[in-house]
Amino acid sequence: MTGLALGLGVGLGLFVALTGPALAQAKIQIGCTATSDCASAMVAVDEGIFKKHGLDVEMTPIAINSNIPAAILSNSIQVGGPTSTVFLQAVDGGLDLVAIAGASVMNPTSNTAIAAFVRNGITINEPKDFVGKKVGAPGLNAFLHVLFVKWLVEKGVAPKSVNFVEVTFPTMADIIKSGGVDAVLTAEPFVTRMTNAGIGSVGARYGAELGRTDPIIFYAAARDWAEKNVATVKKFREAIAEAAAIVNSDRDKASNSIAKFTKQPLELVKATPPNQSEPNLKPENLAWWIDVMSSQKMLQSKLDTAKLVLN
Repeated sequence: MTGLALGLGVGLGLFVALTGPALAQAKIQIGCTATSDCASAMVAVDEGIFKKHGLDVEMTPIAINSNIPAAILSNSIQVGGPTSTVFLQAVDGGLDLVAIAGASVMNPTSNTAIAAFVRNGITINEPKDFVGKKVGAPGLNAFLHVLFVKWLVEKGVAPKSVNFVEVTFPTMADIIKSGGVDAVLTAEPFVTRMTNAGIGSVGARYGAELGRTDPIIFYAAARDWAEKNVATVKKFREAIAEAAAIVNSDRDKASNSIAKFTKQPLELVKATPPNQSEPNLKPENLAWWIDVMSSQKMLQSKLDTAKLVLN
């Protein structure tokens, strides 16, 4: 928590310094990592849906999901797409963030796309084979990491017996190939891309084994900004709902936007269904994550779900 607190403290200081002029800006920067989870925002930008709703929006790539809360509070971005786990830990740490709209949720398709990808030369036949291995996660305490730890616990493996390090999505293939880590926690289209490159294989489909339907990523903002921009948040939600319908029904449009933002080959993105977009987020949707994180001793306080989602 020391590193997190330091990073967030810097974010808070910058936020205080920049709040005044930021509130007068019409442009909204949305920060997300290079996955399909923020596809609704990507489509809303590319298809002119935000503009139709009177919003001037740009997408900003964020390398590590756990950096998003500090980016929001430093006003580098006004809206971010943190994973449920990153958001909850940031709020637990004292940051006044609030969810303003849903982005993606787990479902059978997205769960199957999640994997622990293992480099050549490493054999994983069962969960206990991860003991002593160096495993890269795209954000410690972020979605894929917490989900994997939950899976290890359910399989009777002590998470502390695994050495976790942070590895960004774009660098996973190079780090796996070089032997810098034994495995990475990743998802499509990165799984297919690394498989096709012949640098390793899937060691576990842990998302599918857990089989959950909870939120993966949602759009969040500083509570102060959201409450002072109620009309903007309303337009944002309407635009995201319109774009989510496209993501869930038009593979071509969704794939084009995802490929453009993530800089992944279009043919590879088209081969992988995007995560299901669910714009409606309710406080109770976060209850399972709170239980899981509490069991992993990631939360120090008792969070009130009613205060986590903007009315």
